[in-house]
Amino acid sequence: MNPPTPLSLPYEFTVLGPPVSHQSDNKVLLAEWRKRVTTAAARDWTALPVTYNLRIAVTYYHEGTSVRIDGDNMLKPIQDALIGLIFTDDTLITDAQIRKSPIDEPIRARHASRVLLEAFAVGQPFIHVIIDVAPEHAVPLR
Repeated sequence: MNPPTPLSLPYEFTVLGPPVSHQSDNKVLLAEWRKRVTTAAARDWTALPVTYNLRIAVTYYHEGTSVRIDGDNMLKPIQDALIGLIFTDDTLITDAQIRKSPIDEPIRARHASRVLLEAFAVGQPFIHVIIDVAPEHAVPLR
């Protein structure tokens, strides 16, 4: 059974610019990326870090038709940047969804959040992150 959802979940935020891979040889760039993610996530987060299972969804809206960054290597620095702020440990992430979408492709704006639409309005590549309570695991994935 899922715990009660705090008023702050689901929570979403965006970070402008391309993400940095967990496997980057440039450790300074990787540390700066994590700091940018933490800063963006902290902007409107008002709750204590949660201690129960969560779902994370990350979409990278990028230039061009494709990008070379691997999905799981894109996700790891984002998760690491949220430890101690959104959740107590990244082992609490039991469900993850990763998407890479060209920023110039059409999207359906109906029901899109203000957070997402404001990032699109800037016109630069960005990531969009949504954190929510993990779904019940009694039903297997299909």
